[in-house]
Amino acid sequence: MEYVYAALILNESGEELNEENLTNVLDAAGVDVEESRVKALVAALEDVDIDEAVEQAAAVPAGGAAAGGAAGGDEGGDDEAEEEEAAEEEEDDDEEEEASGEGLGDLFG
Repeated sequence: MEYVYAALILNESGEELNEENLTNVLDAAGVDVEESRVKALVAALEDVDIDEAVEQAAAVPAGGAAAGGAAGGDEGGDDEAEEEEAAEEEEDDDEEEEASGEGLGDLFG
């Protein structure tokens, strides 16, 4: 999850989302950086409008993401959503193995 937070920080500050910048943010936060995860996230977010994705996520009620996607019928952004979802699932798996970042979610709402 800390990788996603680092990407959000870079986006919010107007910095380019690339491997070097993402690694620098993670290093500054004291995260043991895995180069393969950095590359995967940068590749997954290459064509994603992060601001738009955050707005969409904020508009979906808790637990409604799966139902909204199935009932929506709009296939316009499914590829981007699938890539982002795959990146998040990979990070969620790694997060379960590490308990060091559990409190970060409370900081960002």
